[in-house]
Amino acid sequence: MKYVILGLSVVLAAALAASVACSGERDPAPPPTTRVADPADVSDAIDQELMIALGQAKNFHHKAKVYMSDGNLAEAAAQMEAILAIPFPPAAPEGDDVRLDARALLAKLLVAQNKIDEAMTVVDQGIGGARRDSFFLANLYTVKGEVHHARAAQLEGQPDANKQRIVDEKKAAIMAFDQSIAIDNQLVKQLVEERQRRQREGDE
Repeated sequence: MKYVILGLSVVLAAALAASVACSGERDPAPPPTTRVADPADVSDAIDQELMIALGQAKNFHHKAKVYMSDGNLAEAAAQMEAILAIPFPPAAPEGDDVRLDARALLAKLLVAQNKIDEAMTVVDQGIGGARRDSFFLANLYTVKGEVHHARAAQLEGQPDANKQRIVDEKKAAIMAFDQSIAIDNQLVKQLVEERQRRQREGDE
């Protein structure tokens, strides 16, 4: 669980740094009372909106860590739900990453409370709404595998357990882990291809 927490901290810090850097590139003069809207003003507003949203997510994340340190998993989960409710700018990929990572931790917290079905719903909603492949989507597939495995373990603990369901859940866990691996492999391939492209351009 601590690795998921670390992941959310990293994406929040990186996104905040990127937003500050981007907003720092522009220092427009105060607009006159009447003039045509400048696209740069719209971009500035989006940068500020993103930074505010990321700041809120960071604070909810810190609160969750405090609650987790006290063993209060329900309140920690509530902080992740609060992150999911933050209105990020629609086109901001940072918002997608933060939400995916929040869902990963939320699902883990729900599993720890034996709320397996709720955890699976949280994961499936995140996967279904993902707009691009990313480390955070791959991680959510990993958590999906963990949820399937937890459900198999839950079934195994029942005296009248359906053995076929247990087998199916374990197979589903393996499939989810494989999907996570496939996404990571594709991302690595893209990074290598991009690095090679830049090297070729530098040699020309």
